[in-house]
Amino acid sequence: MSSTVTSGGARSELIAPGKTKDDWTKFAKQLVPGGDASIWAEAFDKFLLGRLRSRYLKPIALVRDKGEWEGEGFTIVSIQCALIEFLAATRAGKNYRHKRAQPPHEYQNSRELFVDFLFQTAPFDKLFSKGDAEDFYSNVRCALLHEARTKNGWIIWVTGTIAIDRQKKIVYRDSFQGVIEGYINNYGIALTADASLQEAFLRKFNDLAA
Repeated sequence: MSSTVTSGGARSELIAPGKTKDDWTKFAKQLVPGGDASIWAEAFDKFLLGRLRSRYLKPIALVRDKGEWEGEGFTIVSIQCALIEFLAATRAGKNYRHKRAQPPHEYQNSRELFVDFLFQTAPFDKLFSKGDAEDFYSNVRCALLHEARTKNGWIIWVTGTIAIDRQKKIVYRDSFQGVIEGYINNYGIALTADASLQEAFLRKFNDLAA
């Protein structure tokens, strides 16, 4: 599917299904931190959740449902790790810069953002201590994205009664997906009432639409 639409000779990038950067710019004029909860619920549903479903959640489900347990977990957990960083950046209202990041709202190295999110943010904080989060970042996230493997004893299984077994170093990919989707749902509820989350959301989507 094309990531751009053309209207009257002008091209605009899609940032969510059926929503262009121009659509966001217009819609964002209604968004006031501490303002109408229903407008914030619409922003979450049409822009963030629509973006997550089309680019992350549906692709993960397709790989999971069509897979034959022949290593699809590496693909699924790789996507989950990319998704976690985006969720962390959206919650904090931070934007990645390859060079010359300007704190506090830009970052260049994802380690601190990723690790802090996992051990400080519910429901992930029940799965990870700071040390566990650092281990996961180095030997699952970075190992998968840079070397297409896990390291230091970490393995990926399909499902279990828990999402992460820290002692055995097992990622139960389907259970972990349930935790991620639970976080997204809870974030959507919190976004309608939390002014600090709303301010961060605006920073993130304004940058996506820049």
